[in-house]
Amino acid sequence: MTKNFKLKEFECKCGCDMPLEVYENIIKLSNQLQFLRDYTGRPITINSGYRCPEYNAKISGSSKKSQHMLGKAADITIQSLKPAEVYMIIEDLIDMGHMLQGGLGLYDTFVHYDIRKTKARW
Repeated sequence: MTKNFKLKEFECKCGCDMPLEVYENIIKLSNQLQFLRDYTGRPITINSGYRCPEYNAKISGSSKKSQHMLGKAADITIQSLKPAEVYMIIEDLIDMGHMLQGGLGLYDTFVHYDIRKTKARW
């Protein structure tokens, strides 16, 4: 998919097939994450990418409008960086126009980034 990301990293954890329209979104998302990886010079781990509706429903607290179900979101960690640092780097890159506007969520152990086109922060 990109220099450092493989489709396997974004596939649903349940093992289902990824719909074509989701795959197209995953390509866009992976390109954004590749820019982030190149910018930081550090490996990125995809904790969660695409989630089919059934798998998404099994995850406690997951929204029925989750961008993960569209292939537009990834929960990530970056080697040697705290989630708050990753969050701020992505926010700065969005503000500078280097990454697509979307959702950005800070959690204790990871950062959620999505390419929904509208600004959402938590």
